[in-house]
Amino acid sequence: MRQPGLKEHERLDDLMKSGRHIIQNTQEFCFSLDAVLLAHFPRVHKNDRVLELGTGTGVIPLLIADEAARIDAVELSHVMADVAARNVIMNELEDKIFVREGDYRAIEQLYPRESFDLVLANPPYRPVTQGMANKIAGVARARHEFTATLADVVRAAQVMLRFGGHFAMVHLPERLGEIIVALHEHQMEGKRLRMVQPKAAKAPNMMLIEAVKGANPGGLQVLPPLIVHEADGVYTREIFDIYGMENAL
Repeated sequence: MRQPGLKEHERLDDLMKSGRHIIQNTQEFCFSLDAVLLAHFPRVHKNDRVLELGTGTGVIPLLIADEAARIDAVELSHVMADVAARNVIMNELEDKIFVREGDYRAIEQLYPRESFDLVLANPPYRPVTQGMANKIAGVARARHEFTATLADVVRAAQVMLRFGGHFAMVHLPERLGEIIVALHEHQMEGKRLRMVQPKAAKAPNMMLIEAVKGANPGGLQVLPPLIVHEADGVYTREIFDIYGMENAL
């Protein structure tokens, strides 16, 4: 790892993955569990060309860099695109991860159509009419659909995927109906679904879904729920494994 030059409001965190670290700006959106779970959800193959829509700090490319052939990452925010690009350099992954500042609502201006085997997205979860937006602008854009809607992210994935390519996304369970419809309208069908529950007795507050471009309708595999915490608040064994904390229990 190259030594980072941290700017104002930045901190350095350990990813606990292949010795990698990540710079985060505390005045912008810092990654959380949803990004980590999404990185571990789809099957990534060694020859895959992967695209992430809205990479933020670039955490997902850093987590899957050992599995894929090449990862491209798009980010609208100049500040976050700069952080993501510096994270690539710091972790010496310039030959594997390529960050591009741009708007995935105009994705055809950035990449040729049908260029990717796998597209990943951790998009804004809520319409602007739902809930109170965060006072920090970067956090607000990450959580609410100020710059991109659900339809925008699904369309971008459809345009970029080859026939038979996979699209994986983390989102809210309450929007599952909308998501299934949006996927179908863009020639993609959901094939794997996993709900994420904060505790075994709690309702899910996140979900992971994977769709295939050009697939026939039906055949959705609903996986057992992923439980985040034990009853006493400690992470479950599966979460420790995902984070790479083998000796935590």
